[in-house]
Amino acid sequence: MAVQLVGIDVDGTLVGSSGEVNPRVWEAAGIAREKGIHLALCSGRPAFGLALEYARRLHPDGWHAFQNGASIVHLATGTSKSVPLPPAAVKSFIAEARATENVLELYNDSGWVTESTAAWAEDHAKLLGVKFDPRPFESLEGCAVRAQWLLTLAQAQHMMSSTHPGLEVAQSTSPLMPDTQFVGFTHEGVSKASAMRTIAAAYGVDMEDVMYIGDSGNDLPALRVVGHPIAMANAIPMVIETAKHTVGSDNEGGVADALEIAIASLEETAAARRA
Repeated sequence: MAVQLVGIDVDGTLVGSSGEVNPRVWEAAGIAREKGIHLALCSGRPAFGLALEYARRLHPDGWHAFQNGASIVHLATGTSKSVPLPPAAVKSFIAEARATENVLELYNDSGWVTESTAAWAEDHAKLLGVKFDPRPFESLEGCAVRAQWLLTLAQAQHMMSSTHPGLEVAQSTSPLMPDTQFVGFTHEGVSKASAMRTIAAAYGVDMEDVMYIGDSGNDLPALRVVGHPIAMANAIPMVIETAKHTVGSDNEGGVADALEIAIASLEETAAARRA
């Protein structure tokens, strides 16, 4: 099986605790593209700020997934495949945020909003590479495609253990905000797995020929549906158990190791065909 498409997570995968992408990764990405491998960012981050810059550098005219799969964007044409959250769920989240004062963020395809003025909210805006501008939730234009809570570990565990009818829930972390748990909600059926299926179909690639590289809980759905699941060395235990291979850590540029595996699979397949 030759890898034809690679999905790449951001926090803890493409980007480590330094906040930078190891130069090895960009070099390997360039070689992979030259070999004809499609590279797709598949992040919980929104389709703006630093995540959009990473996507453009990985594959400027390709498909990329943001918001844990709620936004799937083709950079060259601006085509977007978005699945909005149920309005009742959005209203419920807003009410809970105002009652508890926990940090809630709402996102559409191209913007976001939070009412919180907490340090966590400001730190996350810096991480995303966007202006911190708290304002009413109702000021978000159009439909919200994702809601995200910034919580302590205990709060996140409680939220993850609860039932959420009609919604998908995913927990993730960032090495740049180690004390924060991100719990994101999308419409039922929307995940990084559905995003990778959509992108693979757009390229006409079989899921057995797709690689996915991740480190956290929100990467598990995608890792379980691809033919080449790859874990970072810094990944949580469940990700490592799910993956077929484990590569170097985020700070070591482990994504480059994974891309080298993908490139080798193409070369081996080509050699076998010649034989």
